[in-house]
Amino acid sequence: MSKDLLFEIGLEEVPARFIPNAIQQLKERMTAWLDSSRIAYSAVEAYATPRRLAILVKEVAEKQEDINEEVKGPSRKIALDEAGNWSKAALGFARSQGVDPEQFTFKELGGVEYIYATKSSIGVPTADVLSEGLLHILHAMTFPKFMRWASYDFKFVRPIRWLVALFGNDIVNLEIAGVQSGNVTRGHRFLGQEAVVESPADYVEVLRKQHVIVDIEERQSLILKQIEALATEKDWTIAVKDDLLEEVLYLVETPTVLFGGFDPAFLNIPKDVLITSMREHQRYFPVLDRTGKLLPYFVTVRNGGSQSLEVIAKGNEKVLRARLSDAKFFYEEDQKLEIKDALSKLESIVFHEELGTVGDKVRRIRRIADALAEKLRVSPDTQESVSRAADICKFDLVTQMVYEFPELQGVMGEDYARKAGEKEEVARAVFEHYQPRFAGETVPSTNAGAIVSIADKIDTITGCFSIGIIPTGSQDPYALRRQAAGIVQILLDRKLSATLSDVFNIALDVHSNFGNMKRSADEIRKELHEFFGLRVKKLLSETLRYDVVDAVLSAGYDDVASVVNRGAALMAAVQTGDVFKATVESFNRVGNLAAKAVHKSVNTGEFTEQGEKNLYEAWYGAYESYCTALQEGDATQALALASSITPAVTAFFDSVMVMAEDDAVRNNRLALLAAIDSELKRFADFSKLVV
Repeated sequence: MSKDLLFEIGLEEVPARFIPNAIQQLKERMTAWLDSSRIAYSAVEAYATPRRLAILVKEVAEKQEDINEEVKGPSRKIALDEAGNWSKAALGFARSQGVDPEQFTFKELGGVEYIYATKSSIGVPTADVLSEGLLHILHAMTFPKFMRWASYDFKFVRPIRWLVALFGNDIVNLEIAGVQSGNVTRGHRFLGQEAVVESPADYVEVLRKQHVIVDIEERQSLILKQIEALATEKDWTIAVKDDLLEEVLYLVETPTVLFGGFDPAFLNIPKDVLITSMREHQRYFPVLDRTGKLLPYFVTVRNGGSQSLEVIAKGNEKVLRARLSDAKFFYEEDQKLEIKDALSKLESIVFHEELGTVGDKVRRIRRIADALAEKLRVSPDTQESVSRAADICKFDLVTQMVYEFPELQGVMGEDYARKAGEKEEVARAVFEHYQPRFAGETVPSTNAGAIVSIADKIDTITGCFSIGIIPTGSQDPYALRRQAAGIVQILLDRKLSATLSDVFNIALDVHSNFGNMKRSADEIRKELHEFFGLRVKKLLSETLRYDVVDAVLSAGYDDVASVVNRGAALMAAVQTGDVFKATVESFNRVGNLAAKAVHKSVNTGEFTEQGEKNLYEAWYGAYESYCTALQEGDATQALALASSITPAVTAFFDSVMVMAEDDAVRNNRLALLAAIDSELKRFADFSKLVV
């Protein structure tokens, strides 16, 4: 027999950003409690609006499952003392299992007798434990911020105003913070009323009648369908950003899409400014034409029905007009600020108390960027652009627009730099040096932007490492992992001929000259190498098998493009199955014996067997081309050349006694294997492959 279970927590409006995690947490805690309580169920559905978190569990068993299990204890030898009495170990085992020692039985396992305790427990009715279980779940919930209210010690994300707890048609009796559970829910704050939920299965429809779409997916579908219908009607492109859609989704209970307009004169402000103002301050969706040009309209979602939409639209237009007027004022005022004056203001902004001001950071970025540009042998024009972009890359931090909208840093810098007469490549680099800001974002499209971006990011990482700020666990307040991943992605995507060591050494030299380092350069260099290794591993793991990743990383990852190419080539090879298996096995046989070599100098005059002569000729016949392919980044060709010696390796082991009695012969054969193995390990450690 089973019944449905409904648990609704009615609240004052919860911040939208808290709700996705909260409802997921409630679902997980509910299922975890049911599982640990041995209460069977078929499915769990989660619902949420700004004013409620709810869980509907279907077909919940009316009684816990009975348990009857055997638990193995210590061996007979340990369980009984010399007099045949129970030892302390046996008595302790009995206490831990809640059984009487006289209930022990003996069973043989692997030729040894052990004591076993049989634990039995009769399941109790689910209704008897629900109240305690639901209260436990409530107390266990965690949030980014908590509230207390009235005189209660209990804390929650927002004050609880009602509780619905039903098991079948029966109310589960519980009370928390002065709120008694019942079967009465509340509808839309203005359009709905209180309503009785007769049974859990009625929940969604009861709230629908009270103007609440409690199903999250249904509510999102309604919003998107209305937006699509409006876009079709007006021939618009409505830019729906996922994070804004999610926020709006948890701001409304009955969604109704509407639109409004603003003065086209505001379109003289950069598009990004207008869009940011609409999205961040007003939660509006911007409207574009088919070419991507911003139109003087916006789309928003009302928490209510379709009555008086014109009045609602005019109210939103009035608020937006004030916002855009502020943006226009900031934009015009910022253009009165000369770049040199903005740069001087950076001297009074502290980047970090141990690393100096933002002005100090800019000077380090300039030196790192110049050294990188020289290393990469860029053209004189690009070198000039790199230097200028590095000098001014942070000037927009002191503008009013970026103060109001921090997410526009770089965006405003590019616009203001262009208006101040800077070269196009310099202006673009001011924007691009922040890229990639997050996983999946494109890397800088110009060499100047890429070089300054690497310089900015490695300066922050090296500076933090130099004063002991290294990410641990989930703690990464300076987003060093993200910035390291950005450097790796730039080196790869832009095909820059710099290794990670080049980047580290340049940054360490600059920081050493600035005198900020509190630790030795060698220690920091080692930690940087390990830190970036994890970023490279994560990148490879997105497309490669774990063993392939380990194999190519073991051969080195200083050259990011090389390790990515080697990984792709090796992954393609292992997917051929038995065709490549023989090659891996032959390489591993070479490696196993190569470890015993006392030197790597091969003397062809010491060869006495045709098999070793053939192996030498096969390897050194492919060696030069193999090295060239590796150097040029053609990993597929390099692996093919290395694999071509497989028959010679097999024949060598079939016909040659490697561990010959004659020391000179034996050491020469081992040296041949060691020479081959050392070169193979430049590609990968094939012993790490699972074939």
